[in-house]
Order: sequence, then C-alpha cells, then structure tokens
Amino acid sequence: MPEAKSIKRVVVASMIGTTIEWYDFFLFGSAAALVFNTLFFPEADPLTGTLLAFGTYAIGFVARPLGGLVFGHYGDKLGRKKLLVLSLLMMGGATFAMGLLPTYASIGIAAPLLLVLLRLVQGFALGGEWGGAVLIVSEHGDARRRGFWASWPQAGAPGGNLLATAVLAVLAAVQSDAAFESWGWRIPFLLSGLLVVIGLWIRLAVSESPVFMEAVKQADEEPAPEKAPIVTVMRHSWRQVLIAMGARFGENVSYYVLTAFVLVYLTNQLDLPKSTGLNAVLIGSAIHFATIPLWGLLSDVLGRRAVYAFGAVGMGVWAFVFFAMLDTRSTFGIIAAVTIGLVLHGAMYGPQAAFFSELFGTKVRYSGASIGYQLASIVAGGLAPLIATALLDSTGASLLISCYLAATCVLTLVAVYLAKETRGTSLLDAEQPSSVTA
Repeated sequence: MPEAKSIKRVVVASMIGTTIEWYDFFLFGSAAALVFNTLFFPEADPLTGTLLAFGTYAIGFVARPLGGLVFGHYGDKLGRKKLLVLSLLMMGGATFAMGLLPTYASIGIAAPLLLVLLRLVQGFALGGEWGGAVLIVSEHGDARRRGFWASWPQAGAPGGNLLATAVLAVLAAVQSDAAFESWGWRIPFLLSGLLVVIGLWIRLAVSESPVFMEAVKQADEEPAPEKAPIVTVMRHSWRQVLIAMGARFGENVSYYVLTAFVLVYLTNQLDLPKSTGLNAVLIGSAIHFATIPLWGLLSDVLGRRAVYAFGAVGMGVWAFVFFAMLDTRSTFGIIAAVTIGLVLHGAMYGPQAAFFSELFGTKVRYSGASIGYQLASIVAGGLAPLIATALLDSTGASLLISCYLAATCVLTLVAVYLAKETRGTSLLDAEQPSSVTA
C-alpha cells in the first residue's frame, strides 16, 4: 500500500503546516479583540480602539492576494513544496517578532507601525500557503476521494484557531488581566518559533506533486515559451476566478464573525468575561476540526455544489439565530451558537479545497486557486470584524450584522449555482477544464 501511505504522509504534513500558519494568523485576530486595543492604541475609547486594532488585523488580508499572486506564479513554475517551506518560514518569523514588539507606552507611534508591517508579512505568507497546501494534497490523491483528502489541510484552519484560542484561554485562566496585558499575551506569539521548527521538519519530508512533475515534463517538450501563469489565468480563466471569489464570500465572512467578532460582542456588548467567548470558540473549533473532513467526504458522494450550497443556505438562516442565542447570556447557549455556526461553515469549507483545485488546469492551478481565494478575503473576511463592529457601534444592535452575513451567503449561493459540478475532474489536464455553466 505505498500509494496510500504516500497520500497520508502528504495529508499529515500539509495539515500540520497549515495548522501552524493559521495559528499564527488567528492569534493576531484574538489578540486584536482582547488586548491590542489598549497596548497599541491606548488613546482611543475601548470600542474605537478595537476598531483600530481590527483595522490593523484587516491589513493582513490586503497582503494576501499579493502573496497568492507571487507564490502562485513561482509555485506554478518551481513547484508546490519549495514555496510551502518559504511561506512557513515567513509566517513564523513575523509572528515570533510580534511577541518581541514594544508597545505604544514604550516607543509611541512606532509600535502600531511595526505591528502593521509584521501583519503585512503574515498576510503575504498566508496568501501563498493555502494554495500550495491544498494543491499538493489534491494532486497526490485520486479523484474518487479528493474531497476527503483535500479537506484535511482545510481542517488546519480550525486546528490553528483551536490551538491559538486554547493557549489564550489557558493564559487568561491562570493570569490576572493585568499580567496578561503586561506580558502574558507575548507567550503564544513566541511559541510560534518552536511550532515552525516542527512544521519545517515534517514538511521537508514530503515529495513534490506528481501532477506538477508531469506538467513540467510536458512543458519541457513544448517548443513555445510559456506565458506567466497569472496572464493565462486572467485571460482564459477569469470566470473561474470570479466563481471562486463568490463562493468564498459567505464562507469567509461567517468564519470571522463566528470566531473573531464574537469575542468583541460578548465582552463589549454583553459585558461577559473574556473566558466565555474564548471557551465557546475553543469548543466550537474542536468540533469544526472534526467535521470538516466529513463534509469533504460527503462532497465526494453528493458533489461539491450540493454540499457547498447547503452550507450557504444554513449559514444565511443561522445568522439570525446566532445573535439571539448570544443575547441569552447563557454559557450553553453561547457555545451552541458558535458550534452550530462553525459546523454549517464547514459544509462550505470542507469541499472548498477540491472544488477550487478542480476549477483550474495544472499549469495555472496554484495561481488561479490562490488569486480567487485570496482576492475575496480582502473584502470578505478581512473586513468582516471591522464592518460588524462598526454596525454594532452605530446601531447598538445585531440585526444589521445578521443581514450583512446573510447577504454574503446569498452571493455565495449564486456563485455555486453558476459553477458546473467539478467532482471527478481529472487534475492531470494541464489546460483549463470547463467549470462554469453556459
């Protein structure tokens, strides 16, 4: 069973790598909601400080498409593995450096400026990570179970969030608020250095994608020079890019409302302890992690579109139930609200890796999937906590936030409807597969 062992090794390496990268990225979001407003923006009132902190948080999303563009170009030229190693090093280095940053009280305006710079590096690195991680798994596995295998790197997102939230929850439980704000918040950032060493050791042992190697072999036999992948994508596959962006919208916005903005809502609006929100996200992320591969497996049976559409409809409805359950102030109700929301999110996120991989040909797959995925993240997940916080600040209620979330799910549903079913598509085709309805 050498082939089965090979795919399992690739899946484990990709999932651990993505877990570490998402740990780094999500750690910033949790810290922005809990302490960055006072440490780096102390001149503002609490909610305005949170808005500024989330503004810094959103900057990381702005850098993600650039990272997807650069990593996608070289990933389609040089291979998936080399770029995955580089993205892990960049992300880990930036996160570790955040743990050493002096605060506003020490160096003034230079502190938030340095924070912004490191956040840009994080976003750039993550922009290249996702495409490489899901493609190297998709291109190692067979078409019959691609949805299942490719969903495991997706599970790295809740895995990273679970790890980040767990570390913060432990620190919040054993430290006073004063100690946590003084020095305790630095510990999870510094821990990233150790995690990167572990991730590199595992990731370096993985072989390059056989589909990519076959495409390289074919390219060597072609006399005509290849155009840059991004040029080919935008000329011939722009419809697929738009489909990926639309499909990403509801999924991406809902995730950051459920995991980042919820901390603001519970602490600022409902005046509940930080630990309440952290524990809810912790439990929800654990269940989310376990269910994502199940949704991926279901997409191998029912198709990508059916499972994805179910998640979009479910989340659109849940947007209104979610805040009503939070407003009960019941610990059980809050945990259930976050957990059910994340399970519905998983119905979109689980099939997403295989779905996006199948939209593009091998020669441009890294570029196309990364660009579609990351461009949407700027105006979707990147702005979601900021928009939700602003709506809360202006109205003092959650109804408009629910409407905003539901509207993004409608956009995702339209994109999925316009796409053709991609389940079973061969990834050996170096050219663009047909994946948009006429």
